[in-house]
Amino acid sequence: MSEAGHDLHTLFPDHGPTLHALKLDNAHFRKLAEDHHDLSSQIQRVEACLAAVSDDELETLKKKRLFILDEIAALIAHGEAA
Repeated sequence: MSEAGHDLHTLFPDHGPTLHALKLDNAHFRKLAEDHHDLSSQIQRVEACLAAVSDDELETLKKKRLFILDEIAALIAHGEAA
């Protein structure tokens, strides 16, 4: 999947206003979004054979990205419940 496919607005298309509000008001969310972007970029480079890592390291990167997405989803849910 391209990096654009891992953009938060692509991954959470029905939550644009909440994503925008969180980016403005929540430093933790901004850090998670930055970490997600960085991990997605790393994974894309590995999958495009531009960087070499072991299969285990790639799996670890993907698991970290999923953990971050879970945190982001929880912040979105909390933001929309408020």
